[in-house]
Amino acid sequence: MCGINGFINFSSKDDLELKRDISLMNDCIIHRGPDSDGVFHDSNDSYAIAMGMRRLSIIDLDTGNQPIFSEDKQICIVFNGEIYNYRTLRKELESNGVHFTTKGDTEVILKLYETEGVAGFKKLDGMFGFSIYDKSIHKVFIGRDYFGEKPMYYTQQQNKFIWASELKSIISTLPTIPPINKQGLNLFFRLTYIPSPYTIYEGVYKLKPNHYLVYDLTKNEFEIEEIEKDTPATTSSVSFENAREEVKKLVEESVESRSVSDVSLGTFLSGGVDSSIVSLCLSQISSKKINTFSIGFEKKSYDETDKSRVVAKMINSDHHEFIINEKDLENNVSEILLNFDEPFSDSSSLPSYLVANKTSEHVKVALTGDGGDEVFGGYNKYYMGSINQRYTKLVPQAAHKLLLNTSESLFKTKDDKRGKRFKIKRLLNAIDYTDNYYWDIISLGYASDSLSEYLSPEYLENSVFDYYKNATGISSPKNLTEYRTIDKHMSLEGDMLVKVDRTSMLTSLECRAPFLNKKIWKYTNSLPAEYLMKGWDKKFILKEAFKDQFPDGFLDKSKAGFGVPVGDWLRSSLKKELESFIAPSFLKEQHIFKEDKITKLVKDHINGRDNTFKVWTFFCFQKWYKNIYMNH
Repeated sequence: MCGINGFINFSSKDDLELKRDISLMNDCIIHRGPDSDGVFHDSNDSYAIAMGMRRLSIIDLDTGNQPIFSEDKQICIVFNGEIYNYRTLRKELESNGVHFTTKGDTEVILKLYETEGVAGFKKLDGMFGFSIYDKSIHKVFIGRDYFGEKPMYYTQQQNKFIWASELKSIISTLPTIPPINKQGLNLFFRLTYIPSPYTIYEGVYKLKPNHYLVYDLTKNEFEIEEIEKDTPATTSSVSFENAREEVKKLVEESVESRSVSDVSLGTFLSGGVDSSIVSLCLSQISSKKINTFSIGFEKKSYDETDKSRVVAKMINSDHHEFIINEKDLENNVSEILLNFDEPFSDSSSLPSYLVANKTSEHVKVALTGDGGDEVFGGYNKYYMGSINQRYTKLVPQAAHKLLLNTSESLFKTKDDKRGKRFKIKRLLNAIDYTDNYYWDIISLGYASDSLSEYLSPEYLENSVFDYYKNATGISSPKNLTEYRTIDKHMSLEGDMLVKVDRTSMLTSLECRAPFLNKKIWKYTNSLPAEYLMKGWDKKFILKEAFKDQFPDGFLDKSKAGFGVPVGDWLRSSLKKELESFIAPSFLKEQHIFKEDKITKLVKDHINGRDNTFKVWTFFCFQKWYKNIYMNH
């Protein structure tokens, strides 16, 4: 696990300058790889290239330093991530006469490229971001894994092309900070995050998952291609019993493959279905006690450590439990939020950082339950899509508007408990009588009709989701497979995996997600929808596959999720900073918001009306904006 950087320069080709610039980019991401670093640079009459990496040593501790070169020194690679099937691929290559000089997975990618070209990339099972410079054909290949677990950013400047694992490395090399990208801005305020290919900056992009970029150095141009084609989901006729057994086998195999490590590892154990199953599977293949890590809250309405204790006792793990309070988080809010390098307001990133930080004191690798909801159909919003279809057929639109107005007072909440009233209100607000209802359900910040109230007209983009409708071929999603497909392209890549990668890497901890496995995803996509969601029973087949190994009813217990009371904090410890973001001078200098509307929204929340999602999203944006545009 590492972080990588690189650039191509068509103007300056001074070796000292190349080494200095790539070293500075590496310095920006020391937290991703504190164990060692490596740089490479080369130049000729036409161009100069430099590549660098920071290493967190997990596999092949002795011979795995990067960059790694081909035998003739014509090909060079830097790599961030883990290839879980590298041993299998290595055996295949060795059987064909390929010689290796290291024991790790980085050289496997290099040899695979040498042997099969870009077609070999689709054989990789893992999480990765890599760049390969092939001097013999004057091309650079930059790849990103199937789900987008590892990040990759790039930008084309006048005489330079730059790529990096984190935005901070790119921004540090630019002469001026790029202006805000309107599409990225609108995506953030709608979703609370920015999915690929956009970023908050004009002209800076994320490489999409399951894609590689090939840069032709002789032509000074690039193309982006899919690594492997995603075929449309087709439903098989497999029996439920056979499907259940196959799911169990695939999950167990994936946990085993993701446990390959030359250093100590453990699991995040929240007590929910996904992390409990991962912890169980790891304990069954381990020759000794495994380490499990949980985080709890002093505020009891947010604390669920009792569930994790049940599992820890059941699997006899060496369990570590960390109870935190508001002060623990308050001290780290700025460091956590600003490390995302662009606006990001998933509040669960705060406890995610703390559990990663505590875990990193004990192990270097942690397995997580991330991806289980997308792969097996576990989100409440999947219900909401079905409810919307039934509701809009039964309730006239005029009657719904009346109910919506009534709900403002009936389901008014003063604090940030996110209980039944909060959930009912959110459901009613998400009801949509057009084909946009699922797009509104996933808009956790500002729905389409409300964002125009707060953003200045010159920053408003009404067709913000058109790119994703075209990319997925789904403009009006109507079933579970389509909901999950949209989430794979948007919330999984742009929110969940960003949160896990940045918070864990900030603490130099590697996180692995066994449910994010191409085989599992493709298999669940072939199953009848009722195998995943049976009535109101979410993740049905996953729970059925493992229920006999847990106490009766344990996997059916509801779980609140990784929530934190940020709505309360915006009225207390964060109040002063929040109020500074609505200062007339601040808002006038930005010209981004309608000053009277956004000020009222914030003040209403401070005075007791619960506008948590909207105000927290605003707070996170303003914090990022001030750090980038007002502190430089």
